[in-house]
Amino acid sequence: MRGYVHVYTGNGKGKTTAALGLALRASGAGLKVFIGQFIKGQAYSELEVIARDLKNITVKQYGLGCFIVDTPTIEDREAARKGFDEVQQIIKNAKHDLVILDEVNIALYYKLIKVDELITLIREKPQDVELVITGRYAPEEIIEAADLVTEMKEVKHYYQKGIEARKGIEF
Repeated sequence: MRGYVHVYTGNGKGKTTAALGLALRASGAGLKVFIGQFIKGQAYSELEVIARDLKNITVKQYGLGCFIVDTPTIEDREAARKGFDEVQQIIKNAKHDLVILDEVNIALYYKLIKVDELITLIREKPQDVELVITGRYAPEEIIEAADLVTEMKEVKHYYQKGIEARKGIEF
């Protein structure tokens, strides 16, 4: 089966959720899935169920928390670099049918990873590996290189009313 490149971007909620939905679908079909989460280093409810029940999905976090409200530290940069180096090898080895690079667009935005490195990875990925790239601020070069691009647009969000993230819904 030929693998394509998906990009889920935009300021609306649902990019990671869409990627996780695809991972669940792929897992149900017996496909092997790898999810590399950039920037993120916190515990999320989906990680618990994946570890407990979905043995053909592997998740690895390449973040040290969440610096989005601050400037990335040297440690944040090193974690992203290590993660990108690792996912390059995972993709090249082609042992996973679906690879999700969650929030990698944010890593690009903060210059933790170079856009041309991700473009090279997209161009050189094995033909049968499906690749999903998520995160706000997808650069035009990534959008051009993708086969499928979905933009999540925020129309209304209860965060604007002061509602905080809820376990099982937002994390």
